[in-house]
Amino acid sequence: MVKEWQDGNLVLNQPAGHIENNESVLDAVVREAKEESGWLVKPIGLLGMYAFTPFEGADTYHRLCVLCEAMNETHEPLDDDIVSSHWLSYEDIMALPHRSPLIKTCIEDSFNNPIIPLSFVSDQFLRPVPRSRK
Repeated sequence: MVKEWQDGNLVLNQPAGHIENNESVLDAVVREAKEESGWLVKPIGLLGMYAFTPFEGADTYHRLCVLCEAMNETHEPLDDDIVSSHWLSYEDIMALPHRSPLIKTCIEDSFNNPIIPLSFVSDQFLRPVPRSRK
């Protein structure tokens, strides 16, 4: 888990972020986990796909929750918006303020739902088509 600032409050979040252009989903998972938590991880399964709209008129956030195995700590600096990263018990996580309700949902789903194989995730990138010369 990571602690970060949101609207002046220190909140708990799972390492998360965006997929870069021409980056696979699983490469983004590994990169974001490293940048935000300082850990190298190995994706092992997809837990689910989630959507959250924080208030009426706001953008909807979409989340792919990927379960990972922690490989080793990198000791590299964390992203600027991350205050710290932590290994916490379920009870400790539930006792702290969360960035979104998806945190609790994803954790509870990890206890109750089957893990979807990573083969469910398919990345296809458009390749530039050579222009014909006239």
